[in-house]
Amino acid sequence: MKQTGIYPGSFNPIHIGHLALANYLCEFEGLDEVWFLVTPHNPLKVKTDLMDDEFRYELTQKAIDGYPKFKASNFEFQLPQPSYTIQTLDALSAAYPDHNFSLIIGADNWLSIDKWKDPEVLVSKYHLLVYPRKGYDVKIPSKLPNVKLVQAPIIEISSSFIRKALEDGKDIRFFLPEAIRNML
Repeated sequence: MKQTGIYPGSFNPIHIGHLALANYLCEFEGLDEVWFLVTPHNPLKVKTDLMDDEFRYELTQKAIDGYPKFKASNFEFQLPQPSYTIQTLDALSAAYPDHNFSLIIGADNWLSIDKWKDPEVLVSKYHLLVYPRKGYDVKIPSKLPNVKLVQAPIIEISSSFIRKALEDGKDIRFFLPEAIRNML
């Protein structure tokens, strides 16, 4: 079975922090591949400043082009909205039975997992890889063997920082993958 990490996000836009984390998970945490699951809208977030879904998907495709362990996915675009992670993972598992899916989330999301749809089912049915975020202290209870805190490097770059810097006319060429720099 292929070990596939599902990295959901708005990727508004995708940046080197996303790519570095996914690279780390493939090279140091046993994933065969990472799918960047471009999400139409997170039910726990207000939909503001969100670039067009297809454009964010195109940016993601171009950003990862040429690296065989990464795949851009618009799988949630075809699912009923709002999309919930447990439903997406169930649908992915049905569509791709030869993949063992692990959900990739940040420490901030882990600390609010109780607000997600069916969190008990999610953590019992799927593996979760929780990556560190500055300011979020995470302890994983031993009673949750499917949840692992990974020791990925903390890269403090956000898509909102990228959007603001672009709006302000800053030269942020080293924060963005070269393939998408001129698209933003």
